[in-house]
Amino acid sequence: MAAAQTDRETASSGSEFLNFSAKDTAARWLAASDLQQEVFVHLCRAVPSLLCLGPSTEERRAEQREELACQLMLLAPLEWLLLGQEPTAGLGLLQEGNQPSPLCGHVFKVGEPTYSCRECAADPTCVLCMECFLGSVHKEHRYRMTTSGGGGFCDCGDAEAWKKGPYCHKHTPTTTHRDSEEDPVAMLPPDMVARSYSIFSILLKYAVDMLTWQPEDTLPPGLEPPEKADTFYCMLFNDEVHTYEQVIYTLQKAVSCSQKEAVSFATTVDRDGRKSVRYGDYQFCEQSKSVIVRNTSRQSKPLRVEVMHSSVVAHQCFALKALSWMGQIIQYSDGLRRVLCQVGLQKGPEGENSSLVDQLMLNDSKMWKGARNIYHQLLMNSLLMDLKYKKIFAIQFAKNYRRLQTDFMEDDHERVVSVTSLSVQLFTVPTMARMLMVEENLMTTIIRTFVDHLRHRDLQGRFQFDRYTAQQAFKFGRVQSLIGDLKYVLISRPSEWTDQLRIKFLEGLDAFLELLKCMQGMDPVVRQVGQHIEMEPEWEAAFTLQMKLTHIISMIQEWCSTDEHVLIEAYRRCLSALSHCHGGLPDGEQPISLSLAGHAVESFRYQVSQEKVSIHLPVCRLLAGLHVLLSRTEVASRFPERLPLGELSPPLLIELPLRCLVLCAQVHAGMWRRNGFSLINQIYYYHNVKCRVEMFDKDVIMLQAGASMMDPNHFLMILLNRFELFHIFSSTDARRRYRDINKDVSQQNNTLIEEMLHLIIMVISERYLSGVGQVEPFDEVRREILHQLSIRPMAHSELVKALPENGNKETGLEKVIDSVASFKKPGVTGRGLYELRPDWLKHFNLYFHHFSRADQSKAEEAQRKLRRQNGQDTALPPPLPPPLCPLFASLVNLLQCDVMLSVCGAVLSWAIEPSGGGWTESMLQRVLHLVGLALLEEQQQLENIDGDDEVTFNYSSKITRPGESTGSILSLLESLQNPPHLEVHKDMITWILKMVSNIKTMRELTSASSSVTISQRHGPEESVRDRDRAERSRKADLARQRREKIMVQMSEMQKHFISQNKELFQQSMEDLEASSSANANSAPPSQPGCVSQVCVGPCRMARVNPRQLVTCILCQEEQEVKGHGRAMVLAAFIQRSTVLSKNRTHTENHQPLFMHPDLSLGIHTASCGHIMHATCWQRYFEAVQLKEQRRQQRLRGHTSYDVENGEFLCPLCECLSNTVIPLLPHTHSVEHSVDHPSLGAWLKTTNQQIAALHRKQTDGLSEGEEPVVPEGFRLDFTPQPPFSSSVNEMMTTFSLSVYKVALKTNANDQDPRVPVLLWSTAAYTVQSIERLLMEEEKPLFGSLPCRQDDCLSSLTRFSSACWTAAPLTTAHTHFIRLFAALVPDSQVENSPSLLDMDMFHLLVYSVLSYSSVHSLDQSGVSVDSAHLHLLQLVTVAHLVQILLTSTTEEVCMDQDSGASEEEEFTCQLYNTLREHLGSVIPEVSSGWQLSRCVRAGVLPFLRSAALFFHYLNSTEPPDDLLVAGPVQWEALCSFLSLPSNLLQLHQTNNTLLEPLIHRWCHHPAVRSSLEGGGVMVRFPRESNRLIELPEDYSVLINQASSFTCPRSGGDKSRAPTLCLVCGSMLCSQSYCCQTEVEGEDVGACTAHTFTCGAGLGLFLRVRESQVLFVAGKTKGCFYPPPYLDDYGETDQGLKRGNPLHLCSDRYRKIERLWRQHGVAEVIGHAQEANQTLVAIDWQHL
Repeated sequence: MAAAQTDRETASSGSEFLNFSAKDTAARWLAASDLQQEVFVHLCRAVPSLLCLGPSTEERRAEQREELACQLMLLAPLEWLLLGQEPTAGLGLLQEGNQPSPLCGHVFKVGEPTYSCRECAADPTCVLCMECFLGSVHKEHRYRMTTSGGGGFCDCGDAEAWKKGPYCHKHTPTTTHRDSEEDPVAMLPPDMVARSYSIFSILLKYAVDMLTWQPEDTLPPGLEPPEKADTFYCMLFNDEVHTYEQVIYTLQKAVSCSQKEAVSFATTVDRDGRKSVRYGDYQFCEQSKSVIVRNTSRQSKPLRVEVMHSSVVAHQCFALKALSWMGQIIQYSDGLRRVLCQVGLQKGPEGENSSLVDQLMLNDSKMWKGARNIYHQLLMNSLLMDLKYKKIFAIQFAKNYRRLQTDFMEDDHERVVSVTSLSVQLFTVPTMARMLMVEENLMTTIIRTFVDHLRHRDLQGRFQFDRYTAQQAFKFGRVQSLIGDLKYVLISRPSEWTDQLRIKFLEGLDAFLELLKCMQGMDPVVRQVGQHIEMEPEWEAAFTLQMKLTHIISMIQEWCSTDEHVLIEAYRRCLSALSHCHGGLPDGEQPISLSLAGHAVESFRYQVSQEKVSIHLPVCRLLAGLHVLLSRTEVASRFPERLPLGELSPPLLIELPLRCLVLCAQVHAGMWRRNGFSLINQIYYYHNVKCRVEMFDKDVIMLQAGASMMDPNHFLMILLNRFELFHIFSSTDARRRYRDINKDVSQQNNTLIEEMLHLIIMVISERYLSGVGQVEPFDEVRREILHQLSIRPMAHSELVKALPENGNKETGLEKVIDSVASFKKPGVTGRGLYELRPDWLKHFNLYFHHFSRADQSKAEEAQRKLRRQNGQDTALPPPLPPPLCPLFASLVNLLQCDVMLSVCGAVLSWAIEPSGGGWTESMLQRVLHLVGLALLEEQQQLENIDGDDEVTFNYSSKITRPGESTGSILSLLESLQNPPHLEVHKDMITWILKMVSNIKTMRELTSASSSVTISQRHGPEESVRDRDRAERSRKADLARQRREKIMVQMSEMQKHFISQNKELFQQSMEDLEASSSANANSAPPSQPGCVSQVCVGPCRMARVNPRQLVTCILCQEEQEVKGHGRAMVLAAFIQRSTVLSKNRTHTENHQPLFMHPDLSLGIHTASCGHIMHATCWQRYFEAVQLKEQRRQQRLRGHTSYDVENGEFLCPLCECLSNTVIPLLPHTHSVEHSVDHPSLGAWLKTTNQQIAALHRKQTDGLSEGEEPVVPEGFRLDFTPQPPFSSSVNEMMTTFSLSVYKVALKTNANDQDPRVPVLLWSTAAYTVQSIERLLMEEEKPLFGSLPCRQDDCLSSLTRFSSACWTAAPLTTAHTHFIRLFAALVPDSQVENSPSLLDMDMFHLLVYSVLSYSSVHSLDQSGVSVDSAHLHLLQLVTVAHLVQILLTSTTEEVCMDQDSGASEEEEFTCQLYNTLREHLGSVIPEVSSGWQLSRCVRAGVLPFLRSAALFFHYLNSTEPPDDLLVAGPVQWEALCSFLSLPSNLLQLHQTNNTLLEPLIHRWCHHPAVRSSLEGGGVMVRFPRESNRLIELPEDYSVLINQASSFTCPRSGGDKSRAPTLCLVCGSMLCSQSYCCQTEVEGEDVGACTAHTFTCGAGLGLFLRVRESQVLFVAGKTKGCFYPPPYLDDYGETDQGLKRGNPLHLCSDRYRKIERLWRQHGVAEVIGHAQEANQTLVAIDWQHL
């Protein structure tokens, strides 16, 4: 019924089509009094009859039909009405009259490349599209390249987005550009303005009403259809909660569709946000809805499904089309754009938020994804491109900000499709952000909205986060987008302030302080004693929040630094917020009085190890930051009266940061072990580069600020008290008492003393922040880099990770790196490294505050090693610190105060006796460092003193005063100089004593009244130093003499050993020479007429073969290789291969006796070269199988090898293998006595033998005369089996493995194809190795690694013997068919033509199958002459093949007058072929060119033949072929017993060969091939290469971004992947492109490998910049891409965004891997090394 109705409707709409005139309709509308009513009448009749007419079989066609109908009947009349003329012409005129906007406004697609200039962009969100970037000045700058997530637009032409160069060539405004204030609407004719106003009003109102329409089966008034059918849609909506799998499963149940349809539905729902899954009457759709809801509501909220009337759906579809149409129309004219903006933002009668744009925004979260995308696009094309209305829109957006964000929190769609994501387009424009801040109080609004959404508080009002579940993280992630908006607002600091801006910023700051107060002291911890904590407390959320706010806090400080009034006011407010927080500290703490070294201070009792302590102190830290700014901007010194410095209580300021640092020290000391990992993680992040700028660094600054405002003795006493160490230093014998009590406690205290001394060093020497010390901003970065590189040389990315980023994602690294470090380029692997320049080593500080403990020890070791190498002492003295700023100047007094001297004196006095756990080396080292620092300070003051100033720093005199219970520090140091247990510190103490004497000298120079005592002390110290130096040089001399003596002894022993074991050495040297297969003269020529090195034919020279002894890698037993002994095998890996083929659309060749010359599918065998006994291997493999069965029962993951397919890992090198090759002994040497028939005689004999075999096979049924059986040829002879049963068994194993891999079927050892496949793998492997050697320009012999050498040798020997395992007749039949291809035989039908055979395969097959025929021959004729004749025959056939396929262009070269013999012969043969084939082959007059073509074409064949016969007959190669160089033609020909002019073969045997050539040329297939049927293979075959890649990676990204998924209607592919073998772009890792291969669903890449690479593929994942290797369905791995940035590093995942360029060496390395058939091996090794790779579902990629 429904179908018939649809047909009728289609027919009626068809007649309407024909009778409809858009022009007349427009004219009628123009005349109408109520335009809206007219348009609505047309819409309510036309829309339901044109759109959404139910499901159709041809979905693509139905879509096209709807598009067309919509354009003709709905949009065309609107265009006529708007333009008043024919639309195309009218739009053209509009465009001519329009002055284009300088804004580019190109909206980015998903995955499109975007570029941001790191030098000129106002912030990182300012980006250019590729076209604008290439036409701009920025391509010469440092830029960052990323891929867009879709939705933003190009900022070219926006002057505020760029510091310089805002325009590209295309968008540079013309000089005549109209004044931006001029109204573009005035450029349009007034009647058009009026018409456009009314059309836009009607359409936009219609679209907004339809998209925000809630009822499912009624329509707004005026649009109700005349008659309403019972046709409904069951509409499924997208959410971000349910997975693809859940949706697919549910749909299959609910609407009973196939898996494929369900996948298609799910993909569309994910892409567009909704999809109709059922069409029919109401009942029918309701039923599906209930099934879907029921099935998806179990774990979470159900999928949203609605049953909607078809007319509602139709109108909603047209509403979207109308919005898109308006977006297109306004591109033609800025005037129309402004009209649309006016319509959209015009307030309605309801007042606030009543404009159409407001309605859209506020209903955003109720709309589906597709609708949102379309109206966001319209907003971008209209409001955001018109600067006047952009401001009005921004104000509306800011007014509704809180409500929009609240909606977004409840919404379950990603932020990309939420209207809130437009904030990035508005808030990043600095003028607009400040306008919104002043007018709409935006900063305060954002912060308050944020605080309101974090509802969980504890009793003190601090944030308290629940356990961090996935739901929690999702919500929290949404809330964090607010922080992103705040960052946009603050990202560029103002250069000029207005009073209004100051007020609003400080209001925002108050709100921010409220937020920080909620964070101050959150997640407090208490030390667990006795029992371990039961449940790890929640800590992640707090740190996530801290990380997100880090940049905001830094930006707020930057804003404050630009205005003195704001800074002072901010400081005030922050201080009062801090006092408010301190007011919350428990009051009833007991005050205590501390006294030490004659000083006393009041404090209160508090122990970190017993009370609550928190790491989160953002208010304190903000105050510390502002305090530094007071110093940097010198506000503190200029307006001290305006600052509340009197309100500061330094002990209170340092209290909280100090607790935090003590907590870290105690955690290091192991006192908080029972608090679990959460605390360790918190401490880690506290110091981590992501957080430390606003956490750890600020705590140190706060201590510096406090210390500079306090008496240094008081500061140190409070420090000792908080570290819980006061009792140790306050009384002299306490240390001794304490030492005996408890080893653990003593160890803890030692660590705490080390940490405390380290903290004091940091407080005194960390001055590299501008404002604390007098330094430039970049000194800080330079110092960070210096200390990172002093650990080890580092790559650029490691350095960037180690430096903190600012809000613009910059670290400042590039500006200073070249002054500190030098760059070393990488090789084919690895990455480029920066090394520290030697002149910066003197700035190294061992106690650099950002070193972790591990870093510190590595750096110390590296620096000491370097100093030793340079012949310096190993002292690492403190570097010279920069001078302090006035506000912090009193910090230096910490070094010379009494408490400090007393602490140092105590540690030095403990160090006199060797440590019994009472003190540590690190403690002493830190004290020496502090003493060194103090001396440097004093020296600096003495150097910089001018005139009558008093030197206030008298450390050198203070260290001569004796302490309370110990000697003076100086005397202690002198006594520590020589004890053996302090050898390590000797250099440092010497350095200190030298400094002391220098300072003495300086003081003597500055003050004439130098006391006598000093000059007296001078003598002994010098003498101590001289004594020390003399002692040291004496020791060095002794050591040198001892070394020399030992060396002499060793060389004597060596000589003695060699002379004793002379024979051994002789023998091993000989073995070495032999094994390098280079010993040419080992065998003397045994026959006068033969050249010494020939590998084939009667004159061949076999190696005088020693016995071949090999060792089994499993049982280590040595054994000789024998045919009748225990079998020995070689681990091997067989794979199908298309590496040599240009033809990728191969059809499976199941009759593989003749290989086509395009080598479309070969079988390659490789080996790792490791040998085992067959029995050992069988035992090993059975164990592997057993283990695999057990593993499958335990857990069902893949291993890196597939045992079911016979795969295993070599037991020694873990190389992937899938079979073993049995080792067979060398062939016997030649019997030189026998006669050698000529080619003619041999042909005659062979033909007779074949005829006899034919007769035998047909069992003599054919009547007629007996054929002549040659003498000695016995048909009934059965050769003896040459091998033992164990060898035979292994031969069968290997044969079946090859069979299984080649034919992908179950093994069958009776199949006649078995021997052919074995010969095929031998031939193919030889060919591929010859290609490799040729490409890499290596010599033909002697350059192969031994694993390939062994593999070829055993493979060739095996294939020559494999016929013995098959029935004799099989091999005979093969030989007969092969021979018939060369010498036509009437009994054999369907021989292939000459052009359809690969000649090398033919040679190998014929030679190897001939052995079976020869085995029946008892006449004593040697098999060698047959081999030679076969080689000659095949060579001639190959020459003919080359000449037939040659394409020689006529080239006029100055020829020598006399052509050589070779050229003459070539021309003769060519002319013979022309006689046979006529005009099919062109006439060529140049013999020189023909002969050159022949030589080049036949060379690969000759080289392969030489390799083959060399291994087959175990001959020695001639010396000429052991060196690389130009083509060694003569050597090659003589090695193969061929004349160097190959055409003599044809000339000398002309009469014999002529009939053969005649038959070859007259084969019907030859002529048809030459006339253009099928693919011609020309010789020499061109080598395969991987595809050419562009030099610049962004070209690839651009190609990939325009690549659409071939299956889902123009949708962008999410993971475009490029095949490196053939260049196809594929849509990987997605449901849409899955296909079925061998009964299993696989992804596009895996499916492609089966057509392109015989199951093996190399791909480049463009968006991830990753190379992907895939082998089969279960194996794959990622490999570093060949694209590097300027620092020699890859960027997998495109995270860093540095420009990437192709590194041809690395690409060649990948290509070589592929050509060597090494990809599967790389995958195997990668999967073994990294088990996570095994778990990936490679088949879905």
